[in-house]
Amino acid sequence: MRLTVWLSGLALVAGLAAAPALGQALPYHADPSARDIVPSASAVPAIRFLTTADFPPFNFRDATGALIGFNIDLAKAICEEAKAACTIQAWPWEMVADALSDNQGDALIAGLDMSPANGALFDFSAVYIALPGRFVTRLADATNFSADKLAGKTVAVRRGTAHAAFMARYLPDVKLANFDTELDALAAVETNQADAFFGDAMRASFWLNEHLDCCSFAGDAYFRPRQFGEGLSIAVPAGSEAMRHVIDWALVRLKDNGVLDELYLRWFPVGFY
Repeated sequence: MRLTVWLSGLALVAGLAAAPALGQALPYHADPSARDIVPSASAVPAIRFLTTADFPPFNFRDATGALIGFNIDLAKAICEEAKAACTIQAWPWEMVADALSDNQGDALIAGLDMSPANGALFDFSAVYIALPGRFVTRLADATNFSADKLAGKTVAVRRGTAHAAFMARYLPDVKLANFDTELDALAAVETNQADAFFGDAMRASFWLNEHLDCCSFAGDAYFRPRQFGEGLSIAVPAGSEAMRHVIDWALVRLKDNGVLDELYLRWFPVGFY
């Protein structure tokens, strides 16, 4: 099972790298203790990354067929930081986890879910992108927004999601407008059918990138890994401790030297933290 990301079209994704980055909070999820032991240069001389080509804006092909995306840039940066030779090979999603199990690669960077079933087969690096929930409102309502003031108002959600369950549990006085898709729920805010939207912040950021004259994130990000998903991590075969340590060490280094922030700002001009 994989994490899912929707977009209104690949044209939006292709333009993200060139879009201006707005002022925003930046992610930091790597384990600081990973910096304590510097890995030996000979421990991991090369990293064979596996990915897919169908997970924009993380890993996908551009109009020329080149493999691009946040994960692709991150994989290259990890190899450079670790001074390891680097290859990145795209597989079909339904085959890529088996390819890692069969030693066709050393690490999988493609949004593999950190489920118990996958945990029995693979070890995972530190999370490099978490998946918070956030509210979206019209621009005029965002400045003084407070979730405590939503009682009696209408919040659009995607039907049957963890975000809808979160709202029902923690804000029971809010009227929920359930929609079949997040795009429909967000459009309800734009057309004044709902006072706010609550859902996956990363996916909402792609919609906001095309609706900056209408709407904005409002309030704080809600980090609930057990409800909204653990986030994005890099999988390695179970027991590959040297590989996992090198990747974790590189993630900390890339945060400290600003590369991770630069990649985040490049691919997510509307930040979701």
